[in-house]
Amino acid sequence: MEHYAGAGDEVADRARQQERHYQLLSALQSLVKELPSSFQQRLSYTTLSDLALALLDGTVFEIVQGLLEIQHLTEKSLYNQRLRLQNEHRVLRQALRQKHQEAQQTCRPHNLPVLQAAHQRELEAVEHRIREEQQAMDRKIVLELDRKVADQQSTLEKAGVAGFYVTTNPQELTLQMNLLELIRKLQQRGCQAGKACL
Repeated sequence: MEHYAGAGDEVADRARQQERHYQLLSALQSLVKELPSSFQQRLSYTTLSDLALALLDGTVFEIVQGLLEIQHLTEKSLYNQRLRLQNEHRVLRQALRQKHQEAQQTCRPHNLPVLQAAHQRELEAVEHRIREEQQAMDRKIVLELDRKVADQQSTLEKAGVAGFYVTTNPQELTLQMNLLELIRKLQQRGCQAGKACL
């Protein structure tokens, strides 16, 4: 008799899972209508159904939330690194201006043109160094953000989320961003595991 009770529970679980899948799929189809038509066409019923299946147990919602938090921390760290560099450059420029002013005040008038030319060369060299350091920092930031995107894509692909794989194709990236936005909207609507979608 217990054997049949267990089978009944299994059937009920499958029915609940199927109902939950249908709710998620229906919510996704509704949200897709808010996307530009070019992306609506790329999100087939199968893709949305596979996405709804991946969302069933709520793990993907937690993964997306974790990835979002990591991304925000990374962006904040990179922003602070860039601000520190800009502040260092501001201090460097101020110190150079101060040094030049002091040198010009003690300079004899007949040496002033030579001193000003030397100061101009020094200023140009410092500005060149600052530009190179800023460009290097910007390249570092872009590379770090690109690595973060690839990590996110890989994580979501391994979690079985439809439409995610490592790519740098701008159209595919935009599609993945739209898929993430759909997941976030479902999350905001309270569609995590065990909850009905609003």
